[in-house]
Amino acid sequence: MNQAANTTPSVDLHARRVRLFKLQDTLFHQITLIFALAVLVALLGILASLAIEAMPVLKHFGPSFLWTNQWSVPDDEYGAVISIYGTVVTSIIALVIAVPVSFGIALFLTETCPVWLRRPLGTAIELLAGVPSIIYGIWGLFIFAPLFAEHVQPHLQSFFEGMPVLEGWFAGPPIGIGILTAGIVLSLMVIPFIASVMRDVFETVPPVLKESAYGIGCTTWEVATHIVLPYTRVGVIGGIMLGLGRALGETMAVTFVIGNANRIVGSLFSPGNSIASTLANEFGEADPGLHISALFALGLVLFIITFVVLAISRWLIHRGTVKQGI
Repeated sequence: MNQAANTTPSVDLHARRVRLFKLQDTLFHQITLIFALAVLVALLGILASLAIEAMPVLKHFGPSFLWTNQWSVPDDEYGAVISIYGTVVTSIIALVIAVPVSFGIALFLTETCPVWLRRPLGTAIELLAGVPSIIYGIWGLFIFAPLFAEHVQPHLQSFFEGMPVLEGWFAGPPIGIGILTAGIVLSLMVIPFIASVMRDVFETVPPVLKESAYGIGCTTWEVATHIVLPYTRVGVIGGIMLGLGRALGETMAVTFVIGNANRIVGSLFSPGNSIASTLANEFGEADPGLHISALFALGLVLFIITFVVLAISRWLIHRGTVKQGI
């Protein structure tokens, strides 16, 4: 009897603890679910508000708004292709420059950098990611653009002179600001993001894999291309897409150096416009009506472009994980 009486309180205590733990788990699940749904609701709210505000201009111009090569506020004529072209081209230029440079930085930091230099150099690269974009814009406009116009653009024109297609890409007066300048400045802004992600994923490669490759006589380049990159393919793709997302939505730096001209010229030296720079320049002075609706439509287009980029990145990452058998 005494033994049974002694075990009953312990059983009750255990049951109360189980109920308490179950309640805690339920509360934790509900709270985290609310957080996740709040982000989803905010995302859908942004998309809905952009679509509602953009509806007047989309009804007025129809699908032709996406490929109309005209943006005239006095005439109330609006087309998105000029801004889309500037956004896509400057982002592509940024990635073409940033990806190989970031790969070189990450490879140096993880494979060949002296130990005493690895931490300060890595910290310096990460600090570049925290520099405000307006600083990049001011530097690009007042320092880089004049030097680029005087010392680089004339040589590029001379080098590509007489080459089909390429000569047209580098034609026009060397004024410093333009599509190419914006792309170069964007590349400087996204390099810290891509390089930091690449460095972190390169460090996840098991040392035994690299040591085995070096042991059979592989060079550093062979280890990087045949061991490190295949092992970290998913993380590298994620870092590149992170940089592309930053390039697509960058505003102030691009506004300073792209030239803000509403026209499309085949030359990369010519001034242009991007979706973000158009919004930054015109939103504060836009009149109610088609003008402000067109700006909301540009925001919707940028939202869709970013969504497509993220969807492609998720598909590439999923494809990479399937190939790796994860």
